[in-house]
Amino acid sequence: MKHAPFRYARPDTLIAALSLKAELQENSRYLAGGQSLLSIMSFRLAQPGVLIDLNALKELDYVTRIDCGAIRIGALVRHRQIQTDNHIGEHQPLAREAISQVAHQQIRNRGTLCGNLAHADPASEMPAVLLAQQGRLHVRSMTTDRWINAADFFLGVCETAITGSEMLIEVELPRLPERSGTCFMELSRRQGDYAIVGVAAIVSLNEDDVCTGCRLAFCNMSSTCVLAVEAQTSVIGRLLNQTTIHAAAQIAQEELHPFADSVASAEYKRHLAAVLTRRALTVAAQRAQNQAALSIQ
Repeated sequence: MKHAPFRYARPDTLIAALSLKAELQENSRYLAGGQSLLSIMSFRLAQPGVLIDLNALKELDYVTRIDCGAIRIGALVRHRQIQTDNHIGEHQPLAREAISQVAHQQIRNRGTLCGNLAHADPASEMPAVLLAQQGRLHVRSMTTDRWINAADFFLGVCETAITGSEMLIEVELPRLPERSGTCFMELSRRQGDYAIVGVAAIVSLNEDDVCTGCRLAFCNMSSTCVLAVEAQTSVIGRLLNQTTIHAAAQIAQEELHPFADSVASAEYKRHLAAVLTRRALTVAAQRAQNQAALSIQ
């Protein structure tokens, strides 16, 4: 199906883009990579009267490390840049690992992280990464300028806390704690397909290899990405051995309540959640231990 007719605007400054959005409100949509937006427009799930092209706003094309060690990623940064940036690879391994599983290379070449997050597809990888890492999202309009925590940003299927006049201009990924390991895993029918289930895991260890922190965020389990709070809490204060990890996986399977879809039943998704939790925690713990060993040398 072809998309409905629309008008096109290409502002050359951020203020001009925000001013146009303030005037048009819900009758307009921002366009950066367009990999999600144009698809839903073709299915008539979105019919904006005006597309506001952001690609002239080079001021939004940046990856910046700030004083606290966090990284900020502007609205025009493509998935491909995140995948290949050495600084992100060193300091944000979870984002780097997950981004390589987003769709196909052609889509990663054009799609942007901020566009992906603003689309808020619950089956997408990067919202789960942001939730696991307790990231923040910076939105602006002509009258507002605010940061939103990832836990408060995703409200439902393709629904976020962004208002009709606001733009997501950047994302902040906080610095990982010392002696931390991460892992992203998913299962899909084919390479590049949406995940049937995916998990983003972060574990932090003390000097005795006891777990001091854990985050487990899942995609395609609910109307938004979700945390397995009971499972992640169960490993804190414990050694991440096989017994502890298997117990956490069982807890995750019991506490998560996924929806069925055309690919998998709810029961099968819960089974996959347990399997992926077990594998991701094992890998994340090994990486944390390897990082600790490197810091001693």
